[in-house]
Amino acid sequence: MQRNFSVLMSLYIKEKAEYFKQCMDSVLNNTVLPNEIVIVLDGPISEDVMDVLNQYVSMNKELYNIIPLEKNVGLGLALREGILHCNNELIARMDTDDICRNDRFELQLKEFQKNQDIDICGCHIIEFEDNINNEISRRIVPIRHEDILKYQRQRSAFNHMTVMYKKSSVIKAGNYENCPLMEDDMLWVRMIISGAKCLNIDDYLVYARTGYSMIERRGGWDYFKKYKNGRKLILRTKYINFFDYFKSIVVQFCVSLMPKKMRKIFFIKQLRKPKKSN
Repeated sequence: MQRNFSVLMSLYIKEKAEYFKQCMDSVLNNTVLPNEIVIVLDGPISEDVMDVLNQYVSMNKELYNIIPLEKNVGLGLALREGILHCNNELIARMDTDDICRNDRFELQLKEFQKNQDIDICGCHIIEFEDNINNEISRRIVPIRHEDILKYQRQRSAFNHMTVMYKKSSVIKAGNYENCPLMEDDMLWVRMIISGAKCLNIDDYLVYARTGYSMIERRGGWDYFKKYKNGRKLILRTKYINFFDYFKSIVVQFCVSLMPKKMRKIFFIKQLRKPKKSN
């Protein structure tokens, strides 16, 4: 399969070198490889992570486009800058601590070849802690365009680290913006409003490094305030109505103030599919 595409990532100070290396190896071991990897350095980067990055760049300087930012601006604005530096129409998002299945890009490219109208294509994820064999849960997203539009009114209909999208469609929707916790949700809503055609592959093509510590962090008053502010911005787009907004923040308020152990149980039992039994 001959189809050029970019991989877009953002690195920041708290990344771990070991995780970043696993991520890069998974990208470079895919059955179809990108002809460009755009990495935004969101502010200063730790020396050990920079050493790993330099090792990969030294092996193939033409493959990498490194975009350094003077200070940390957050994921949304970092990706906004990265989108502008991608030289291909098709862009695959990847988080720098997650792991791709080796046929991820091949399967997504096939979907874009089958249907030229598609603007964004994602998939399900397997969430793990420490290593991919230590599965915690699975996040399943709707497959069909109509179901995606409906689901997006309450929760994100895409797993951000799995999507491949058209640069022109992202730009048409206004690109990423600064919307803490909901950079991706805001982009999906704006893309849908601008007429984007959506698809999720009914398969698990990315292992997402989640862990119980992440679930614990999704709580507290500060987290709830950021969530509420993000949903309020989405409400202003008129894609959701006040009932959609109110329902979501009531649920999040309850989840945010739950004891940590109860939040773990709720998160996995209600918001995720429990790990697959042996």
